[in-house]
Amino acid sequence: MPPRQEYETRLNGRRERHAALQRQFVVLGNWRLVLGIVEAILAWLAFGTHTISGWLLLVPLIAFIFLVIWHAQITRRRTFAERAIRHYERAIARLEDRWRGTGNPGDRFHDPAHPYAEDLDLFGKGSLFELVANARTRAGEDRLAAWLLYPAPAVEATARQQAIQELSSRLDLREDLALLGEEVSASLDVEATRVWGTAPPVPFHPATRPAALFLAVIGVAGVIAFFAQALPLWPVLLILAVDFALIFTLRKKVDQVSSLVDTPAQSLRLVSLLLARLERESFQSARLTQIARTLRLAGIPASRRIARLSQWMDWFDSSDHILVRIIRPLLLWREQIAMGIESWRRHNGAIAVEWMQCVAEFEALSSFASLCFERPQWSFPTLLAAGPEFRAHGLQHPLLSPNACVPNDIAFDDGLRLLIVSGSNMSGKSTLLRSIGLNTVLAWAGAPVAALELEVSTLQVTTSMRVVDSLQDNRSRFYAEITRIRQILDLTRTAPPVLFLLDELLSGTNSHDRLLGAVGIVRNLLESGAIGLITTHDLALADLERDLPGRARNVHFEDRLVNGRIEFDYKLKSGIVTHSNAIELMRAVGLNV
Repeated sequence: MPPRQEYETRLNGRRERHAALQRQFVVLGNWRLVLGIVEAILAWLAFGTHTISGWLLLVPLIAFIFLVIWHAQITRRRTFAERAIRHYERAIARLEDRWRGTGNPGDRFHDPAHPYAEDLDLFGKGSLFELVANARTRAGEDRLAAWLLYPAPAVEATARQQAIQELSSRLDLREDLALLGEEVSASLDVEATRVWGTAPPVPFHPATRPAALFLAVIGVAGVIAFFAQALPLWPVLLILAVDFALIFTLRKKVDQVSSLVDTPAQSLRLVSLLLARLERESFQSARLTQIARTLRLAGIPASRRIARLSQWMDWFDSSDHILVRIIRPLLLWREQIAMGIESWRRHNGAIAVEWMQCVAEFEALSSFASLCFERPQWSFPTLLAAGPEFRAHGLQHPLLSPNACVPNDIAFDDGLRLLIVSGSNMSGKSTLLRSIGLNTVLAWAGAPVAALELEVSTLQVTTSMRVVDSLQDNRSRFYAEITRIRQILDLTRTAPPVLFLLDELLSGTNSHDRLLGAVGIVRNLLESGAIGLITTHDLALADLERDLPGRARNVHFEDRLVNGRIEFDYKLKSGIVTHSNAIELMRAVGLNV
């Protein structure tokens, strides 16, 4: 089915399930109330009037306990249904272009110094990250952001494409992860887990663990024998003396184990919910197969290994219980558990970080897979080995509604390296630059792109579009812009071929200096092997086509005045724009010019 129909069908099904579970929830709640009243009446009859046996109280009590357990299961299933409803409501909102401000904007990834992140709306409200991100963990968010910020090698990007294509139709899997997601902390501490997992081992002597187990067994046996009057007290006291001596000897090592394990163990316990679901899935693509292989070290699933650590931690936490405190020295409770935890870390600590990274990788792939499913008109780009090359058919802006965005064709071929884009205000010049930049970012992240066809080589995207002055830094707009352009020129010497996107180049200075400076900057960029676009209102820059024959071309966007209103078709055309709408716009807002 088409994405909209598939989502609506699933949404309706989850709403029906939620309604049925809500009815069961109410009915069971009423029966619990009835049983509570019955229990009170029977208690009065049994202990107040002594007309019935007190044993009869067990009947409604057992029924009440059964209803409590059943009620808890219904509550959990209802919660999952509520999450599923929100999951598909958000998905439909993305299809209907109502997603802005409803997702994760990724504000913590803002970096004004990045070559393109700020200008291309990678992060923030209405950003590419908000559209794409479905990660449930902080590590997954980090991985997705890194893919958007840094282009991958061709082999890596191609492997991601294959994995994303395979995952795009796995709606059940993505739904299950979404339902589990709200039980998984968004602040899993991967770094703390890495430090803990790779730290030097705590040096317990190999004989210490079996010795502790032996002492615990004979200690329990001695206590039982003493109370059975089969053994005098002094052997028991001797065993306890040895126990306390061992406790004193191991105290620093036990404290070292306990002080480091809590945060990593909690992180692994939470992420195991996702791991257990992934382990039930079979995959075909190389990247997903590798993830599955990592999660099944030596044939034992990661979730089972983590469950063992969780069991050790539960036992360790129980050591503060009043009853455990009494028998703790006799059983060497904390010491045995600490050695068990350290043994687990020695065998699994190094791979534990890989498990969390597998979850992060899968969440990033799954985020793009949702985008792939919801945008069937998008395509996977052809990633070229040699360049610089960029050829697109039906290119659109990824953040605009596919139904409203006007596609355009762009091609840097036959030696063409520069497009000089002229046009009226609001005609689509900046949108074109962002369309090219964002689709290049998506292509080298391994994701589908908003184009019918796209062929692109490895390119370092660079932009100068939203440069502003800074009173705090005592910088003018012009100084900020030329500083950014210097950064772009520096990248041409250290990065892959640069794709530059320069909006209103050097607009902060006079026309004479602007022309000379722009020509010099463009020549330097082209001589370094870069390709790109510049937009301008200064038609003097159009002469670059004549000065750089075959390497530069003029293109433009048009507008027309219809019944006093300016209309745009947003179609890119060859040549120089022939008129401006600035006067009409000033008059449209009431300026007398």
